[in-house]
Amino acid sequence: MDIKTASALRRLRLVSTPEAVSFLLLLVCSVLKRTTDFNAVPVMGAVHGVLFILYVIFWADAWNRAKWPFQTAALYAVLSVLPTGGFFADRRLRRESEDALIASRARKEGVVSA
Repeated sequence: MDIKTASALRRLRLVSTPEAVSFLLLLVCSVLKRTTDFNAVPVMGAVHGVLFILYVIFWADAWNRAKWPFQTAALYAVLSVLPTGGFFADRRLRRESEDALIASRARKEGVVSA
């Protein structure tokens, strides 16, 4: 994995957890708006909107650079619209980057010829 691909995956990973947290907070704010006089939906909606747009941009960049098959790209797209999907995306991306690092070190040391 080259440095640009690793950076694209890292950016996607870094935005996935805050996006998931903002989605959950937006859901809480929506419930509070309906049940109390507290209305933070406009603020949380804007925050979540920005994070979601960043997630989509970084997802497209990672798909392009990592050359994911359609199923993998679709999985990360679906995870972006689930309330806790960003947490699962972060975990899978961390595992993928660790596996790529291990493979890179093995190739460098001559253990693997691929």
